Amino acid sequence: MQEPVSAEIAEPPLDCADDAPKNLYPVVPEYLRKVYWWAYLHPTGVRIFERQWLVNLILWGNFVRLRNSALDEMGTVIDGRTLQVACVYGDFTEKLAMRLAPGANLDVVDVTPIQLQNLNQKIGSRRGISLDCQNAGALAYEDSAFDQVVVFFLLHELPVEVRKKAISEALRVVRPGGKVVFVDYHRPRRWHPHRYLMPMILRTLEPFAMDLWKHEISYWLPQGITPSKIEKTLYFGGLYQKLVITR
Repeated sequence: MQEPVSAEIAEPPLDCADDAPKNLYPVVPEYLRKVYWWAYLHPTGVRIFERQWLVNLILWGNFVRLRNSALDEMGTVIDGRTLQVACVYGDFTEKLAMRLAPGANLDVVDVTPIQLQNLNQKIGSRRGISLDCQNAGALAYEDSAFDQVVVFFLLHELPVEVRKKAISEALRVVRPGGKVVFVDYHRPRRWHPHRYLMPMILRTLEPFAMDLWKHEISYWLPQGITPSKIEKTLYFGGLYQKLVITR
Protein backbone atom coordinates (compact mmCIF):
# COMPACT_ATOMS: atom_id res chain seq x y z
CA MET A 1 0.00 0.00 0.00
CA GLN A 2 1.29 3.45 -0.88
CA GLU A 3 2.21 5.60 2.11
CA PRO A 4 0.06 8.73 2.55
CA VAL A 5 1.78 11.96 1.66
CA SER A 6 1.53 15.31 3.37
CA ALA A 7 -0.64 17.97 1.82
CA GLU A 8 1.46 20.12 -0.45
CA ILE A 9 1.76 23.75 0.55
CA ALA A 10 3.65 26.81 -0.60
CA GLU A 11 6.28 27.96 1.88
CA PRO A 12 6.43 31.79 1.97
CA PRO A 13 6.09 32.99 5.57
CA LEU A 14 3.90 36.09 5.50
CA ASP A 15 2.99 37.27 2.05
CA CYS A 16 2.62 34.94 -0.89
CA ALA A 17 4.72 37.34 -2.94
CA ASP A 18 7.60 37.82 -0.50
CA ASP A 19 9.89 34.98 -1.53
CA ALA A 20 8.59 34.08 -4.96
CA PRO A 21 8.25 35.56 -8.43
CA LYS A 22 5.36 38.01 -8.63
CA ASN A 23 3.60 35.97 -11.30
CA LEU A 24 3.44 32.87 -9.08
CA TYR A 25 1.87 34.11 -5.85
CA PRO A 26 -0.76 36.80 -5.23
CA VAL A 27 -0.18 39.64 -2.82
CA VAL A 28 -2.36 39.63 0.29
CA PRO A 29 -5.07 42.18 -0.60
CA GLU A 30 -4.99 45.60 0.99
CA TYR A 31 -8.53 45.30 2.37
CA LEU A 32 -7.51 42.10 4.14
CA ARG A 33 -4.47 43.76 5.68
CA LYS A 34 -6.51 46.73 6.88
CA VAL A 35 -9.75 45.10 8.02
CA TYR A 36 -8.96 41.52 9.01
CA TRP A 37 -5.30 41.55 10.04
CA TRP A 38 -6.29 40.77 13.64
CA ALA A 39 -8.30 37.67 12.71
CA TYR A 40 -6.45 36.10 9.78
CA LEU A 41 -2.93 37.52 9.43
CA HIS A 42 -1.54 37.95 12.93
CA PRO A 43 -0.15 34.74 14.48
CA THR A 44 -1.79 35.52 17.82
CA GLY A 45 -5.14 35.98 16.11
CA VAL A 46 -4.79 32.65 14.35
CA ARG A 47 -4.03 30.91 17.65
CA ILE A 48 -7.01 32.55 19.33
CA PHE A 49 -9.58 31.86 16.64
CA GLU A 50 -8.44 28.31 15.94
CA ARG A 51 -10.72 26.98 18.66
CA GLN A 52 -13.80 24.97 17.78
CA TRP A 53 -15.82 26.33 20.71
CA LEU A 54 -15.02 29.92 19.73
CA VAL A 55 -16.02 29.38 16.11
CA ASN A 56 -19.27 27.86 17.32
CA LEU A 57 -19.85 30.77 19.69
CA ILE A 58 -19.31 33.33 16.91
CA LEU A 59 -21.99 31.54 14.89
CA TRP A 60 -24.38 31.41 17.87
CA GLY A 61 -23.99 27.66 18.26
CA ASN A 62 -24.63 26.89 14.58
CA PHE A 63 -21.19 25.90 13.30
CA VAL A 64 -21.73 22.13 13.28
CA ARG A 65 -25.17 22.46 11.71
CA LEU A 66 -23.92 24.74 8.96
CA ARG A 67 -20.77 22.70 8.38
CA ASN A 68 -22.73 19.47 8.04
CA SER A 69 -25.30 21.10 5.78
CA ALA A 70 -22.58 22.24 3.39
CA LEU A 71 -20.87 18.84 3.40
CA ASP A 72 -24.14 16.91 3.04
CA GLU A 73 -24.82 18.89 -0.12
CA MET A 74 -21.76 17.23 -1.65
CA GLY A 75 -22.61 13.77 -0.29
CA THR A 76 -21.68 11.42 2.52
CA VAL A 77 -18.99 10.11 0.18
CA ILE A 78 -17.49 12.80 -2.04
CA ASP A 79 -16.14 11.67 -5.40
CA GLY A 80 -14.14 13.47 -8.04
CA ARG A 81 -12.31 16.72 -7.49
CA THR A 82 -13.44 19.27 -4.89
CA LEU A 83 -12.32 22.86 -4.41
CA GLN A 84 -12.57 24.64 -1.06
CA VAL A 85 -12.17 28.38 -1.53
CA ALA A 86 -10.49 29.85 1.58
CA CYS A 87 -9.43 28.16 4.78
CA VAL A 88 -11.90 27.84 7.65
CA TYR A 89 -11.29 27.92 11.39
CA GLY A 90 -12.55 24.81 13.15
CA ASP A 91 -12.74 21.29 11.74
CA PHE A 92 -14.51 22.03 8.45
CA THR A 93 -11.72 20.81 6.19
CA GLU A 94 -10.94 17.80 8.36
CA LYS A 95 -14.57 16.65 8.16
CA LEU A 96 -14.58 17.28 4.42
CA ALA A 97 -11.40 15.23 3.99
CA MET A 98 -12.96 12.35 5.92
CA ARG A 99 -15.72 12.12 3.32
CA LEU A 100 -13.43 11.89 0.31
CA ALA A 101 -13.86 8.69 -1.67
CA PRO A 102 -10.76 6.64 -2.53
CA GLY A 103 -9.01 8.39 -5.39
CA ALA A 104 -10.90 11.67 -4.85
CA ASN A 105 -9.02 14.95 -4.57
CA LEU A 106 -9.44 18.10 -2.51
CA ASP A 107 -7.81 21.42 -3.40
CA VAL A 108 -7.87 24.20 -0.80
CA VAL A 109 -6.86 27.72 -1.80
CA ASP A 110 -6.28 30.78 0.34
CA VAL A 111 -4.57 34.10 -0.30
CA THR A 112 -2.80 34.09 3.08
CA PRO A 113 0.15 31.74 3.72
CA ILE A 114 -0.40 31.76 7.49
CA GLN A 115 -3.87 30.30 7.02
CA LEU A 116 -2.54 27.59 4.73
CA GLN A 117 0.19 26.77 7.23
CA ASN A 118 -2.38 26.60 10.00
CA LEU A 119 -4.56 24.25 7.96
CA ASN A 120 -1.57 22.10 7.06
CA GLN A 121 -0.88 21.61 10.77
CA LYS A 122 -4.48 20.53 11.33
CA ILE A 123 -4.92 18.03 8.53
CA GLY A 124 -1.47 16.43 8.68
CA SER A 125 -0.73 13.65 6.18
CA ARG A 126 -3.68 13.17 3.85
CA ARG A 127 -3.47 11.61 0.42
CA GLY A 128 -5.16 13.58 -2.35
CA ILE A 129 -5.21 16.98 -0.60
CA SER A 130 -3.41 19.98 -2.05
CA LEU A 131 -3.06 23.43 -0.46
CA ASP A 132 -2.23 26.36 -2.69
CA CYS A 133 -1.80 30.10 -2.28
CA GLN A 134 -4.31 31.67 -4.66
CA ASN A 135 -6.68 34.62 -4.79
CA ALA A 136 -10.36 33.61 -4.87
CA GLY A 137 -10.96 36.23 -7.54
CA ALA A 138 -8.29 34.91 -9.91
CA LEU A 139 -8.08 31.13 -9.62
CA ALA A 140 -5.28 29.41 -11.52
CA TYR A 141 -7.43 26.51 -12.73
CA GLU A 142 -8.88 25.63 -16.09
CA ASP A 143 -12.58 25.97 -16.80
CA SER A 144 -14.73 23.09 -15.47
CA ALA A 145 -11.80 21.63 -13.49
CA PHE A 146 -13.87 20.63 -10.44
CA ASP A 147 -16.91 18.50 -9.70
CA GLN A 148 -17.94 20.67 -6.76
CA VAL A 149 -16.81 23.90 -5.10
CA VAL A 150 -17.53 25.00 -1.53
CA VAL A 151 -17.27 28.57 -0.23
CA PHE A 152 -17.89 28.61 3.52
CA PHE A 153 -18.31 32.04 5.16
CA LEU A 154 -16.05 33.91 2.75
CA LEU A 155 -18.35 36.18 0.74
CA HIS A 156 -19.22 38.47 3.67
CA GLU A 157 -15.51 39.24 4.10
CA LEU A 158 -15.03 40.49 0.55
CA PRO A 159 -15.60 43.96 -0.90
CA VAL A 160 -18.28 43.88 -3.55
CA GLU A 161 -15.96 43.90 -6.58
CA VAL A 162 -13.84 41.12 -5.11
CA ARG A 163 -17.00 39.22 -4.20
CA LYS A 164 -18.23 39.37 -7.78
CA LYS A 165 -14.94 37.98 -9.05
CA ALA A 166 -14.88 35.20 -6.45
CA ILE A 167 -18.40 34.06 -7.35
CA SER A 168 -17.59 34.23 -11.05
CA GLU A 169 -14.41 32.20 -10.59
CA ALA A 170 -16.15 29.54 -8.48
CA LEU A 171 -18.73 29.08 -11.23
CA ARG A 172 -16.09 29.08 -13.95
CA VAL A 173 -14.04 26.26 -12.49
CA VAL A 174 -16.95 23.92 -11.68
CA ARG A 175 -18.04 21.53 -14.43
CA PRO A 176 -21.49 21.69 -16.06
CA GLY A 177 -23.82 19.81 -13.75
CA GLY A 178 -21.50 20.40 -10.79
CA LYS A 179 -22.41 22.36 -7.66
CA VAL A 180 -21.10 25.49 -6.01
CA VAL A 181 -22.11 25.55 -2.34
CA PHE A 182 -22.12 28.91 -0.56
CA VAL A 183 -22.75 29.23 3.18
CA ASP A 184 -22.84 32.71 4.66
CA TYR A 185 -24.83 35.39 6.46
CA HIS A 186 -28.37 36.39 5.46
CA ARG A 187 -30.91 38.98 6.56
CA PRO A 188 -32.83 37.38 9.46
CA ARG A 189 -36.60 37.38 9.78
CA ARG A 190 -38.29 40.36 11.41
CA TRP A 191 -38.96 38.57 14.69
CA HIS A 192 -35.35 37.45 15.13
CA PRO A 193 -33.80 39.12 18.23
CA HIS A 194 -30.39 39.24 16.50
CA ARG A 195 -31.87 41.30 13.67
CA TYR A 196 -31.06 44.42 15.70
CA LEU A 197 -27.91 43.20 17.45
CA MET A 198 -26.04 41.80 14.46
CA PRO A 199 -25.84 45.03 12.41
CA MET A 200 -23.86 46.67 15.22
CA ILE A 201 -21.49 43.69 15.38
CA LEU A 202 -21.11 43.35 11.64
CA ARG A 203 -20.58 47.04 10.95
CA THR A 204 -17.82 47.06 13.56
CA LEU A 205 -16.03 43.79 12.77
CA GLU A 206 -17.30 42.73 9.33
CA PRO A 207 -17.79 45.94 7.32
CA PHE A 208 -18.63 44.16 4.04
CA ALA A 209 -21.13 41.72 5.54
CA MET A 210 -24.20 43.97 5.45
CA ASP A 211 -24.21 43.59 1.68
CA LEU A 212 -25.61 40.10 2.25
CA TRP A 213 -28.53 41.61 4.15
CA LYS A 214 -29.29 43.92 1.24
CA HIS A 215 -28.87 41.47 -1.67
CA GLU A 216 -29.19 37.80 -2.49
CA ILE A 217 -25.97 36.06 -3.46
CA SER A 218 -27.49 35.51 -6.90
CA TYR A 219 -27.48 39.30 -7.31
CA TRP A 220 -23.72 39.08 -7.97
CA LEU A 221 -23.85 36.26 -10.52
CA PRO A 222 -21.80 37.05 -13.62
CA GLN A 223 -23.47 37.78 -16.91
CA GLY A 224 -23.38 34.99 -19.44
CA ILE A 225 -23.84 32.18 -16.92
CA THR A 226 -27.29 30.65 -16.56
CA PRO A 227 -27.33 28.05 -13.78
CA SER A 228 -29.53 25.01 -14.25
CA LYS A 229 -30.72 25.30 -10.63
CA ILE A 230 -30.45 27.64 -7.64
CA GLU A 231 -31.60 26.44 -4.22
CA LYS A 232 -31.53 28.46 -1.00
CA THR A 233 -32.00 27.17 2.54
CA LEU A 234 -32.19 29.42 5.61
CA TYR A 235 -31.01 28.58 9.12
CA PHE A 236 -31.35 30.04 12.61
CA GLY A 237 -34.27 32.29 11.79
CA GLY A 238 -32.76 33.38 8.50
CA LEU A 239 -29.48 34.71 9.89
CA TYR A 240 -27.55 32.14 7.85
CA GLN A 241 -28.06 30.74 4.39
CA LYS A 242 -26.90 27.94 2.17
CA LEU A 243 -27.10 28.70 -1.53
CA VAL A 244 -26.44 25.86 -3.95
CA ILE A 245 -25.89 26.77 -7.58
CA THR A 246 -25.84 23.92 -10.08
CA ARG A 247 -24.16 24.68 -13.41
